Amino acid sequence: MFEVSVEYSFAAGHALRNYKGKCENVHGHNYRVQVTVAGEALNGAGLLVDFADLKAGLRGLVDRLDHRFLNEIEPFDQINPSAENLAKYLGDGLRDRLQDQGLRLQAVTVWETDTASATYRP
Repeated sequence: MFEVSVEYSFAAGHALRNYKGKCENVHGHNYRVQVTVAGEALNGAGLLVDFADLKAGLRGLVDRLDHRFLNEIEPFDQINPSAENLAKYLGDGLRDRLQDQGLRLQAVTVWETDTASATYRP
């Protein structure tokens, strides 16, 4: 089994609903996202997946969120834009594309700060 990971960063604002504390107020983060995929076989070039292709797929999802107020973007207009829900949203967005390439999504980790992250594993 082989694993490949890429990271991508973006900035966005949000406010957590049903939360008692500072994070219920509008605030922002410089998010960092790491996606890890796995597969059994390498291609003819000796790659599981091209880093650039994996990053482009992630970028396509993240660009929709970058420099936006997440609470106004579907599905976060209905569910909390927590790091946990962001990780699942990004993972779900990548899953079909990865399966078409014979890859499995292993994990998506979203950092809100340098010391706080949430990980989704399907």
